[in-house]
Order: sequence, then C-alpha cells, then structure tokens
Amino acid sequence: MNLTSKKYILASNSPRRKELLTNLGLDFQVRVKEIDENYPPELARAEVAEYLAAHKASAYREQLQPEEVIITADTIVCLDDTILNKPYDHAQATRMLTMLSGRSHEVYTGVCLLSSEKSVVFHDVTTVHFRNLTRDEIDFYINHYKPFDKAGSYGAQDWLGLVGIERIEGSYFNVMGLPVHRLYEELLVF
Repeated sequence: MNLTSKKYILASNSPRRKELLTNLGLDFQVRVKEIDENYPPELARAEVAEYLAAHKASAYREQLQPEEVIITADTIVCLDDTILNKPYDHAQATRMLTMLSGRSHEVYTGVCLLSSEKSVVFHDVTTVHFRNLTRDEIDFYINHYKPFDKAGSYGAQDWLGLVGIERIEGSYFNVMGLPVHRLYEELLVF
C-alpha cells in the first residue's frame, strides 16, 4: 500500500469524515470553502450525490498544486423518491425522523477525487432499516444531539442510530458519510 506519494486534502469539516480518514491511516489536511449545494432537479438519487461531490471538488481546481488530491463527499438520505437533506429546525427534523420511523431508506454518498491531472467520481449506497420510533425518542434525540448538520436528521453513530437502526445492508461507514472501502480502492489506483 502506497498512499504517501500525494498530498491529500479533505474538503470537509465533518468530524466523521476526518475520523474515518485518520483511521484509514491517511495523512491529510483540511480545506473548506462555502459551496452552494443546489443540484438540478432532474437528477436521480445516485446522480445527486455524485453531482454534489464533483461540484464541491470543482471549487478547488484552480488552487490545486501538482501533487495534491482533493477528496470531497456528499451524503444524501432517500426515502422512496424523496431526498431528505439537512433539517433547518426542530420541526423539520421531527418530520424527517417520523417519516423514517419503521421504514427502510437508502443512504447514498458520492465521492470525488480531483488532482490537476484527473478526476474520479463514484458513489456507494446502503439500505438502513429503522424500527418504530416514539415521539419521545425523536424529541430526546433532536434536543440532545441537535442533528441539524446531518442528512436525514440522524447520525448512525449517534444515540438514535444505536437504538433505532435494526439492520443495514451495505457499508456502515457509508452511512457515516464516507464509503472508506471504496475510497481506499480508488486511491490505490488514482
């Protein structure tokens, strides 16, 4: 394994993504810009995640040094054909978690690797099965964990994930915000 020939830059403030890259043993810096997260409405679910990851990476293209690789990611939660983004407030978080209660949904994470020479965009998908959640559990979670920076209003690694997720099909780390297994494979050949 030789991932030391490049300088890796994570374009995210996500503590979960930082933790996952650190656990992967990747030496990286963090650079963050405010980037518009709107996307064309005609895109399908996986396309949205990939589009947003690539869009974020493109904001760094002009400043890239020859040995640098930008890593961007975007995670979306999909219930049927509805994309559940980050909630604006307690009421919206409550609506989202109520919708997810007792149901299964998909989590898509799009990732973009960008250097001055090339770009690779990919995604992973995980199905998450929630048990029925009570209104008290939802309120407790929102009040204590403030999931306003999380797509779908929850973090799999938080209290609600511990008590609410019955099972997952696919990568747990994808649900946390970065499909590390796929990222590792792509970095080996990038």
